[in-house]
Amino acid sequence: MSTPALDALLSAVPGLRLLTGPADLEYYGRDWTRRWTPAPLAIAQPSSVDEVQAIVRWARAWTVALVPSGGRTGLSGGAVAANGELVISLERMNRVLDFDPVDRTLSVQAGMPLEAVHDAARDHGLAWPVDFAARGSATIGGAIATNAGGIRVIRYGNTRDWIAGLTVVDGRGEVMHLNRGLVKNSSGYDLRHLFIGAEGTLGVVVEAILRLTEPPPPTRVMLLALPDFSAVLKAFTVLRAGLRLEAFEFFTGVALAHVLEHGAQPPFAGHHPCYAVVEFADVAESGEAAALTAFEQGLVDGWVLDGVIAGSDAQAAQLWRLREGITESLAGHVPYKNDVSVRISALPAFLADAETLIGHAYPQFEVVWFGHIGDGNLHINVIKPEGMAQAEFVQDCERVTRLLADVLERHGGSISAEHGIGLVKKPWLAGTRSDAEIEAMRGIKVALDPDGIMNPGKLLP
Repeated sequence: MSTPALDALLSAVPGLRLLTGPADLEYYGRDWTRRWTPAPLAIAQPSSVDEVQAIVRWARAWTVALVPSGGRTGLSGGAVAANGELVISLERMNRVLDFDPVDRTLSVQAGMPLEAVHDAARDHGLAWPVDFAARGSATIGGAIATNAGGIRVIRYGNTRDWIAGLTVVDGRGEVMHLNRGLVKNSSGYDLRHLFIGAEGTLGVVVEAILRLTEPPPPTRVMLLALPDFSAVLKAFTVLRAGLRLEAFEFFTGVALAHVLEHGAQPPFAGHHPCYAVVEFADVAESGEAAALTAFEQGLVDGWVLDGVIAGSDAQAAQLWRLREGITESLAGHVPYKNDVSVRISALPAFLADAETLIGHAYPQFEVVWFGHIGDGNLHINVIKPEGMAQAEFVQDCERVTRLLADVLERHGGSISAEHGIGLVKKPWLAGTRSDAEIEAMRGIKVALDPDGIMNPGKLLP
């Protein structure tokens, strides 16, 4: 396909890889939401910062909207291109640029997959600790764009905490090198943090300086079977007090059933309402002893029904699969997803209200709960019944999301914990951000993207 605009783009960026085939437009124009029909103008695959800059300047001249694209594993519609936008796929910009052993930083291009970053850090005897199930396809740029959290936030925090510097091309076509890897820098606004979590609405993250840390100590993995939500919170409180927790992940028996149907092995003979995968440091084997003590006390007190500690790395991987395989096992059902968070201290009250609301609002639907209890993040997946029209299903789910947003607002929570706002959560942004905050966000976007070409329609209502 050739148009005057695309001809001008190829003239402005000689040698640019540009994809226009129907299969490519569909593949790169959608994310994991699968709710919008992809309809991008074309897919640009730059190989350098200069090419990204030239693309943005072309887009300003031709008033073409741009959608930055990483692994497109998001669940909020943030990477959707459904209105003739040019997708900027960074998958060719996927290299390690530098390693600094003194500063313990790894400089990478934004299209580098998360798993490749982990491998590169490991090659230097260090770790980049942000981790989540989509590590094989999610990219560093996407993790930065959504301030991704994942399974180890309880120990290491979110992506934001591990970014020492960024190189970005903003909506004006300017290249900015933000913070440059400094540990201390009190020279005005830290623009780096504006781009982290901005979902590509201010510009394109093209390179990142990542802070590395020591590899985690030897760990053990334990799976607990629990009678209800309150027992999950009890287990978290007790284990956090006695162990160095690296991860604490919760899922329901309904979620486990889907993973088992997807090929995983059942962990116990019986079925239970709730489960928790717990990973803890086991220095000098003191961790396992403390875990067993807590487990035995839980059996006596009734907040634990069964449990197992992995005896090998292979068994640990099998236990983790029960949690990390949930999203993949649900993908064929195209579920409606809510990704919410509250303060950990507010979890008991929020869970009571949310469980009541969802039980009453979705009596005809199967609801799959799982999440990161250790940082107050819950994922709520509603499964569409067979034979129900997709539009009717989404409409019914959005009705309940409006009610859930009210519950979150009462408990001081957020409608999006780690997948961003995108298109899906935009109607409920005001439940998390005040009018003054949203107005300030709009002003920031105008300053850095004066023509409104960067991922338009996303995040801001």
